[in-house]
Amino acid sequence: MKLNWIPVFSLCCALLVTGCVETVDGRHRAGMPFQKDRTEGRYERTPAELMAAAREVVKRHGTISSDDTVRNTIQGIVDGHNIWIVVEAVDTKVSRILVQARKSGLANIELASFLDKEIAVRLATGRADPSSTPPR
Repeated sequence: MKLNWIPVFSLCCALLVTGCVETVDGRHRAGMPFQKDRTEGRYERTPAELMAAAREVVKRHGTISSDDTVRNTIQGIVDGHNIWIVVEAVDTKVSRILVQARKSGLANIELASFLDKEIAVRLATGRADPSSTPPR
């Protein structure tokens, strides 16, 4: 009996590239590793101001499924994508925000960047851009 190596090789490759990815809030989810799925922004604002802006942006474009005020994390769904946002103080003046987006285990860096920029616009102007729509 002759073994066909193509299906066996394909299965081995599929098992090697799929796995677990760490979210910015420290948890793990099933997904395709080795894909850029997060952006970072640093602003001269307090973590509370960044969290308020992030909440408004996520509410405008999707829904919030978890809002942890102790750890400064937001988890939600925007355009069918799971998103995670973490805000941390870098020093007394600067805070950083990490935005991560994935759908069905695949990274969506465009959506993460879009949300990060929307948060920046919200911080600068006091409101989100009313004409903007998230990338698909």
